[in-house]
Amino acid sequence: MHSESPSISRRYAADSSGGCAPATAFYLDGPTRRLDARTNAFRPDIADVALAGTLFAPHYAAPMVRMATSAAMIRTAASHHAEAASQLLPGEEFAVLDLAGGWAWGYSRHDHYVGYVAADSLGAPVEPTHRVAVREALLFAGPSIKTPMVGTLPFSARLAGEAQDGFVATGAGFVHIRHLAPIGAHAPDAVAVAELFLGMPYLWGGRGQDGIDCSGLVQVALAATGIAAPRDTDMQRETVGENLAAEARLRRGDIVNFPGHVGLMVDETLLIHANAHWMSVVVEPLADVVARLAPNHDRPILSRRRIENA
Repeated sequence: MHSESPSISRRYAADSSGGCAPATAFYLDGPTRRLDARTNAFRPDIADVALAGTLFAPHYAAPMVRMATSAAMIRTAASHHAEAASQLLPGEEFAVLDLAGGWAWGYSRHDHYVGYVAADSLGAPVEPTHRVAVREALLFAGPSIKTPMVGTLPFSARLAGEAQDGFVATGAGFVHIRHLAPIGAHAPDAVAVAELFLGMPYLWGGRGQDGIDCSGLVQVALAATGIAAPRDTDMQRETVGENLAAEARLRRGDIVNFPGHVGLMVDETLLIHANAHWMSVVVEPLADVVARLAPNHDRPILSRRRIENA
C-alpha cells in the first residue's frame, strides 16, 4: 500500500518575547512522496508527527509507548474480525498514536509495522531483562515446578525480573531460568531457531503465539541471532542479505524468496518454511516447493540471498 502526499515543513512564528516558537501550522514546500502505509503511520485524519516534514495531515500525534502484556494481533482495522497484519509478542513495545473504542492505532517499535491492537492487551512499558529462548516457556504459580502452571509465554517474549533459585518472577507467574536467555544474548544459528517451530500451525500474521507465517518465521529466527528484519516478504527480499550469483550453491541459512513467500535453507537442498500448503512449519526439498509454484508462476524463485558472517 502506498500513498502520495505533499512534502511539508514546520513554520515558526514569533512569540511574545520576540523569539521563535514552533507553531502548529505547516506549509507545502516540496514534491510528493511515496510512503508505504505498512510502515508509515498515517490515516486521512491523523499521522505520526515523525511524518510532519513529509506528509500533510489534519492532525499529527506524538507516539505514546506501551508494551504488550500478552500476545496481540495487529489488525488492519479496529475490529477482532479484521484481517491480521502481524502480531505483538509479550513484552514488545507498541507506539500508540490514537486510542478509541477499545483499540490502539500505531506501530510496533521493533519493525514499525502499522495497525490496530486491542487496547486491553497493552500496559506500561518496563525494561526487559530476559527473553524466552524456547518455543514455549511455562509460567508457574510459584518458584517451583511443583506449583500449578498458570500460563505460557512464546519464543522471544520479553520479561523483566531477577533470577532467584532458578526462576524469574514476573507479574504473571514464575519462569524457569532454563527457558530464558538474557536480553542481548544472541542465538548462533537462525535455522536452529526456526527448527524450534517445526509443526507449529500456519497462522496469517502470526509470529509464534498459537501460530506463525512465513515472513514471521524468518523475522523471528533472524532477530534471535541479532539481525533485524522487516515484517513482510517483499521487504525482506529488498533489505535482508545480498543476492547470490546464479552459479552459487545454496547453504544453511540462505534465504529463498518466492512470490509472496519466503523460507530458510536448512542445507543445500532442504527448506524450512511456514506455509499454507501444509498449514504448518515444515522442512521439505526446495525442489518440491518450486514444483508446486511453477504452474502458476513464471519465476517460482524471485531471489536467493545470503547474510554474510551470520
